[in-house]
Amino acid sequence: MDWREDYQRKLMTAEEAVRLVRSGDRVAIALLSDPEALLEALAARLGEVHDVEILQCTPIVDPGWFDPAYAQSFQFRFETYMSQHNRAMVQERRADWLPNLFSNYWKPIREGRPGARPADVFMMTVSPPDEHGSCSFGSSIWSKKQHCASARAVLAEVNQDLIRTYGDNAIHVSKITAFIENTPQRLPLPRREPPPALKEIAGYVSSLIRDGDTFEIGAGLLGSHLAMLGPFDNKHDLGYHSENLVPGIVRLVKEGVITGRRKTLHPGKVVATNFGRDPEDMAYIHMNPMFELYEQEYVININTIAAHDNMVAINRSMAIDLTGQTASEGIGPLMYSGAGGQPDFVFGALQSRGGRSIMMLQSTAQGGTASRIMPWLEPGAVVTVPRHWADYVVTEYGVASLLGRSVRERARELIAIAHPDFRGELRRAAQKLFWP
Repeated sequence: MDWREDYQRKLMTAEEAVRLVRSGDRVAIALLSDPEALLEALAARLGEVHDVEILQCTPIVDPGWFDPAYAQSFQFRFETYMSQHNRAMVQERRADWLPNLFSNYWKPIREGRPGARPADVFMMTVSPPDEHGSCSFGSSIWSKKQHCASARAVLAEVNQDLIRTYGDNAIHVSKITAFIENTPQRLPLPRREPPPALKEIAGYVSSLIRDGDTFEIGAGLLGSHLAMLGPFDNKHDLGYHSENLVPGIVRLVKEGVITGRRKTLHPGKVVATNFGRDPEDMAYIHMNPMFELYEQEYVININTIAAHDNMVAINRSMAIDLTGQTASEGIGPLMYSGAGGQPDFVFGALQSRGGRSIMMLQSTAQGGTASRIMPWLEPGAVVTVPRHWADYVVTEYGVASLLGRSVRERARELIAIAHPDFRGELRRAAQKLFWP
C-alpha cells in the first residue's frame, strides 16, 4: 500500500482514536509535546473507562484530569521531572512517582524485571509526512521511538508547525496506528527574570570553562538564563551535548562560539534530545544540519556522556550539605521538580577525560532567611547527587572545589561560599560534626 493511502486509512477524529484505549491500559504521553486534542478526548471518557494509568513526565497542558474527580477513571504515574500541573498531585500523594535514570530508562522492561511493562498506548505529536512518508517528531524526541516500538497502539496528533531536524528524529507512517490532525495555537512562553545572584554565578562558571570544552546545561531557572549572561562568550570552539537546548545556545552557535570542532562524538554538531519551543530558535534549527536530535537513552546516557573528552556538566541544586550531598528535587521530603538528567550528566562528566561537574546554587532561600548550604540536609530530603560525586560548587560568593577533599576540607570550602550571614553558624556546626 502506498503511504498516502495508509495515512488516509488511519486518519480519524480524536474521539475515534482514543477508543483504542481500554480499561486497565497504561497510556504513555510524549514528554514536552502534549497531543492536546487526544488528551482532551481521552479525559472526556471519564466514567467510560476505569483503571487507566497515565504515564507522563512534565505535562505542559491540563486537560482537566489532574482534578481529584477524575480518579474514578484515571490513575497517574509521573516520572523524572514535574511541572506546575502535576506538582500538587505528587505532593498530596494522589499520584505515584517513578524515580529513574535516563541511562537505564528501558532496562527494567528490556530485561523483564518484576512489575515492569511497556505502555499499551502511546500518544504523541508529529509533523505531516514528507514525500517519503516519514513524520518528524519535531523539536524533541526523548523516548518516542522506543515507545512506538513497544506499544500496542500509537496515536499521533499531526501538528503543521513542528520542525524537522537531522539526527534520528523521524518515524514512517506505517509504524503509527492512528492519526488525527490538530495544530493548536501556542502562546509565547512566559519570560521569567533571572535571579539577581545569577550574574555573579555566571562569572564564576565562566572561570571553570576552557576553550574546546563540550558542555551541558541542566533544567531549572538558573540553567534557563545562564547562557544569556555571558559565561561562554569569550570562549573558543565549544561543543554542546545536552538534554535540553536552553535559551542562548543558538546565539552562541551563530556567533561562532559553539562550533563543536573539538567534540569527541558528533564533531561539528549540536546534540540534544529536546530543542525547546522558542520560535526564533526553531526557525534557525529547522533542517539545519548542525543540529541533531537523538533519543534520551543515547544522549542522556552515562556512557555516551563520559565518551566526550573535557565534558562539563552544569546543573543547579536546591540545597547542599557540608559533605557535598546535593538535593536538587525538593525541599525536605516535599517533591518540587525531579532529577531530570542531572545524575547521568554529573556521573558521566566525572568519568570523562578532563571532565568536570559544576553545581550552581543561590546561597540563600526564603527571601534570604535560610541558607542553601547547610550542615546536613533536612530529614526526608532526596539526595540527587551523592557526596562521592561532588566536584565544583558555585554560588554568588565563589567556587568551592570538593573533588578529592576530606569532609573537613569540604566544609571549609563550602562555608567560604555561603552567604556571610550564615558562615558563623555553619562553622560552629562543622566543628561539632567533623572535629573532636
